[in-house]
Amino acid sequence: MHGQLLLLGVNGLKLTHQEISIFKKIQPGGFVLFGRNVQSPEQIRQLTDSLKEVSNIEPLITIDQEGGRVTRTRTIANEPPSAQQLRQAGDNNKVGGLIARHGMITADILRQIGVNMNLCPVLDISYDDSSDNAMQGRCYGTNAQEVISNAGVFNSNLRRRKVLSCAKHFPSCGLADVDPHHALPFVRKSIEDMMNSDLLPYNALMPDLDSIMSCHAHFSAIDPDQPGIPGSFSKNLLTNLLRNQFGYEGVIMTDDLDMGAIVNTYGRGPDVQLAIEAGNDMAMICHQTDSAEIAVDAIKNIPNHILDDSLRRIEKLKKRIAKPITFDRKLWEKYDAEVMQLRIDTLGEKAARSSDDQNGEKYSPVQDY
Repeated sequence: MHGQLLLLGVNGLKLTHQEISIFKKIQPGGFVLFGRNVQSPEQIRQLTDSLKEVSNIEPLITIDQEGGRVTRTRTIANEPPSAQQLRQAGDNNKVGGLIARHGMITADILRQIGVNMNLCPVLDISYDDSSDNAMQGRCYGTNAQEVISNAGVFNSNLRRRKVLSCAKHFPSCGLADVDPHHALPFVRKSIEDMMNSDLLPYNALMPDLDSIMSCHAHFSAIDPDQPGIPGSFSKNLLTNLLRNQFGYEGVIMTDDLDMGAIVNTYGRGPDVQLAIEAGNDMAMICHQTDSAEIAVDAIKNIPNHILDDSLRRIEKLKKRIAKPITFDRKLWEKYDAEVMQLRIDTLGEKAARSSDDQNGEKYSPVQDY
């Protein structure tokens, strides 16, 4: 059962014999798909079906399908507008309608390819739309209320169409001073200020969130006695604040432990143990999947009462996984056409039919995974 606390990446377009052997042995709680796993909708569906076949317990099959540059299906389908493009598309009524359609269409597409959890909505506040911290274009607002309104609409419509959600990046990556894919960001903001801004979306939307993702950034006000500890390894943040003070009872998962913010300092094994003991229920390993058995061995060192609580929350979450539907190429094409119409209604005809030019954006690995 220890493997249930892991979310693992898959290396390619189909499972290798080695992956099949490892996955059958450790029985991970779920999997994370990226662009490297995408060749065609039929191929992705075969891959997700094979992930279910090697799993004795129904797995979470997750993906980052936010829209904009974080769209893992962009090579085989139209790219939905980004959160920023949607929020800037007009007045509140128009924006709300566009985002509702985005949530529903996204869920319809993901269910066709066998994905049952979308790793969004992003609840980070954008303090600077051009900041070099991996968040360009991904935020639903420049203040807490705008994020609550817009991300809430996406979240409710995604879940309405039977795909689970994961809010990220708790408590805030919008404040990050560097890209956590490269190095650990340091955030110097008082807890009181965060309570009145960054944490408001989590408090407001918490009853409707299926899971929450913790972020790799150090929050000096939350961990003044542990300089440099990532929020994803912080018991003060995840157990004391999110669990005990906010009363969150759902699944908490880490962001990818293979990011530079973590691998530059921690080794595989210690990172997973620190993450779970801090309050995460699942540790995400997206790239170094050959280290999964080391991760399982580390989980075995964690006290049983912590593991039992996490397993209970994971089991409860999995009971909400919707039954799979049969892949239908005509439906896939219908949904893809709906994405294009959403682009047109958001960006205008000319901009919608041209590919996004990101040459002027600062580079982050998040868009090419």
